[in-house]
Amino acid sequence: MNRIIIIFIFFLTRQACYSACVDTVMVHSNAMKTDVLNVVVLPNSYSCEKKCSFPVLYLLHGAGGCYSNWIIRVPDIQHYSDMYNIIIICPDGGKTSWYFDSPVDSSCRYETYISQELVTNIDHNYKTIKDKKGRAICGLSMGGHGALYLALKHQDVWGAAGSMSGLFDLSLFSDRWDLIKRLGDVKNDSANWYNNSVIHLINLLENSTLNIFFECGSSDAFYNSNIGLHEALDSMNFQHDFIIHDGNHNWEYWQKAIEYQFLYIYNFFCTTKIYSKECYKCK
Repeated sequence: MNRIIIIFIFFLTRQACYSACVDTVMVHSNAMKTDVLNVVVLPNSYSCEKKCSFPVLYLLHGAGGCYSNWIIRVPDIQHYSDMYNIIIICPDGGKTSWYFDSPVDSSCRYETYISQELVTNIDHNYKTIKDKKGRAICGLSMGGHGALYLALKHQDVWGAAGSMSGLFDLSLFSDRWDLIKRLGDVKNDSANWYNNSVIHLINLLENSTLNIFFECGSSDAFYNSNIGLHEALDSMNFQHDFIIHDGNHNWEYWQKAIEYQFLYIYNFFCTTKIYSKECYKCK
């Protein structure tokens, strides 16, 4: 009990350093017949008496994580929310959902939850730009795969997608992170693995305007998977941004990497011309 209290007090102390408003919101999923927790970060300018709509970033956690990972591990996301006037949504994606609708587990339908149910709920309850030009998604590790996967499958929902240390060919680590529970046997259910790996979905980018930015540490176990995606996108002449930094598959790397993600996403929102910096200035 003492340990929990200490952590909670520390979290509240860190919260006090930022102007952004942080809340936890429960959203019901009809697809999964359950309630799902989500962190919502509203920039300080959101409370101003202006009729401005805000762009939204959906920020996904990795395997074994949960909805609160980002706000606890990287409280600076509140600073980025304030700096760029962006609403941040951190949904719970289950421990090992991989953010698709599992073809073998009907209780795991996070693709439907995030791309349809959650987006609809957020747009209904908050002052958002209700257009893909004002909506982006990114994540780390499992969430990096999830961000690109969801954006590729739902290009009418998201205009930009980013990944940090994502795994883009799930068959490379078929015996890890409950992937067999989500996709079935690698040999007998090979179509499931093919149809739910980002590397095999890039054909959906033909004539696409989706903005893609991804990065990976040079010592990361998923490094080759990232190189493979970069080369595949290059081979089809699809414009994208790919960065390699020194680093490994850990929070030390992601705490730094998220800064680049926000800068990229902010630049994307600015180029859409539906994002006016003047609109968000509090007086």
